[in-house]
Amino acid sequence: MANLQTTLPANPSAKWGAFIIRYGLALVLVWIGILKFTPYEAAGIEPLAANSPFLSWALRMSGADAFSKMLGFIEIAIGLLIAARAFSAKLSAFGSAGAIITFVITLTLMLSTPGVIQTGYSFPFISAIPGQFLVKDIVLLGASVWTYGEAMHAVRTSTAINLN
Repeated sequence: MANLQTTLPANPSAKWGAFIIRYGLALVLVWIGILKFTPYEAAGIEPLAANSPFLSWALRMSGADAFSKMLGFIEIAIGLLIAARAFSAKLSAFGSAGAIITFVITLTLMLSTPGVIQTGYSFPFISAIPGQFLVKDIVLLGASVWTYGEAMHAVRTSTAINLN
């Protein structure tokens, strides 16, 4: 089998960058997922979900605590699947697809959440919370698209990963 160098430039910064993108994304998802099991995180996401056309129904059906825990479970699972790339490109691609969906939905909160635009200003002046909190998900979405593309390329070409 070929190694990851067939899909990435051979220079060390590209290899380290790929490693940080994949496993940093996985770490962020697992970490944020774990936090979803705390009361303060459930309280924090409630106003975001309450205004979302994609999430408000689930929040109403389950309540803030159960909704937060459900999201936490999903985020942890997605993060672990992305991290599985070392032994399964298919699992990592599946997790990356889940991350893409997660971050697309999260970015829609910028359109539905009151207070994204700083009071007294107009676009592009976003508030610290929730505006800047949400806009960083553009980068996480990009990382998810990259990990999906790399893993799917490996699936199609049976490329094993080599982190050396």
